[in-house]
Amino acid sequence: MWCYRGGSISAEPRINDRIRVPEVRLVGPSGEQVGIVPLAKALELAQEYDLDLVEVAATARPPVCKLMDYGKFKYESAMKAREARKNQAHTVIKEMKLRPKIDPHDYDTKKGHVVRFLKQGDKVKITIMFRGREQSRPELGYRLLQRLAEDVQDLGFVESNPKQDGRNMIMVLGPHKKKTEAMAEAREAQAARKAERQGQPVADEDGSAEEPVVEASVEEPVVEASAEEPAEA
Repeated sequence: MWCYRGGSISAEPRINDRIRVPEVRLVGPSGEQVGIVPLAKALELAQEYDLDLVEVAATARPPVCKLMDYGKFKYESAMKAREARKNQAHTVIKEMKLRPKIDPHDYDTKKGHVVRFLKQGDKVKITIMFRGREQSRPELGYRLLQRLAEDVQDLGFVESNPKQDGRNMIMVLGPHKKKTEAMAEAREAQAARKAERQGQPVADEDGSAEEPVVEASVEEPVVEASAEEPAEA
């Protein structure tokens, strides 16, 4: 019985003496086109420049190879991938639950949470929960959602209009600011606060530095994304 015992296929390109073709299309260290040369000549040039011969297009005929510092290339590629992962933004939907007869203080608190979520570049799902006889008054929830949308219109827009879903009414708000922009601004603000604490001048957009202004900094407490009104007795 014939059995294939193959190893895992490497994603790494072939370099130097691992390249097994009679000739290659060679690209120089600065990206210049050298042309089609015998493999032995390409390896000789790589040794002369103290670089590696790296196969960058194995399926081409003949394969394309480039002269480069392969170790440096791998390091820079890893750093770029790491930076891309750090700046990657995931779509997050926060949820805020309200009652149709919410009191003014609770409304302001919930609205503050919605404002914070939108500033962070997150979507917010607003849920109005109807209980008992409230289910016969859907206009109360609709008006409350309209009021909230108007109060935060500078930061977000109505992405999904209010709609009834069983005993609840749901609306989705989308942020005007992209998640990546919000993350970048948050990092800049954090760096500025750190510089102030250390007594360092904070640089302006034009590169000039100003003396830090000493102010009392008060941060908002972190709260859960979903908050629910207590059920009526």
